[in-house]
Amino acid sequence: MPLPPRSKPRPFNSPRRVAKAPPAAPRLVLFNKPFDVLTQFSDDQGRATLKDFIDIPGIYPAGRLDRDSEGLLLLTNDGQLQARIADPRHKLAKTYWVQVEGEPDERQLEQLRAGVELNDGMTLPAQARLIEEPDLWPRNPPVRFRKSVPTRWLELVIKEGRNRQVRRMTAAVGLPTLRLVRVRIGDWTIEGLGQGEWREVPASL
Repeated sequence: MPLPPRSKPRPFNSPRRVAKAPPAAPRLVLFNKPFDVLTQFSDDQGRATLKDFIDIPGIYPAGRLDRDSEGLLLLTNDGQLQARIADPRHKLAKTYWVQVEGEPDERQLEQLRAGVELNDGMTLPAQARLIEEPDLWPRNPPVRFRKSVPTRWLELVIKEGRNRQVRRMTAAVGLPTLRLVRVRIGDWTIEGLGQGEWREVPASL
């Protein structure tokens, strides 16, 4: 009976992969991203980017926030911290205030809490509740309303990070999103930050 083939030994001079060392001075920035700003530092189409607000070399977004969404974005120069913040396996809760079109009922809230079937699979259970209209900065441009249709605000807490997940979840239960503001990631919040403002905090998770 032939023996199984032996794995080839690594060549003596073959370089080993070395994990990138964390920066000497890790930095973590909380940024209140305005509407219509891309979560990147450059754009060849002349659109607003992070560079228009933050002048700190070597930091990058940890996770994403869509151009048409507002609120908390974390940025860091530490690749390991960036990965831990953005990786869904760490299940950092993200809290959103969501203005929806329509009058949510308990059935729709229960659907959001239980998980919603999207085209890329079922979402994890979420926390969902009605809230009073929050005291937020005016959006520019303003949200377009249909005068004949009421709007309400929800607070939605999720532990995933799928593409446009909150908007797809509310649409799936019949509540189109009009405005979306992320207010918290884990223990970090936008409290005290005006639109387009940032502050640095200790770089730890």
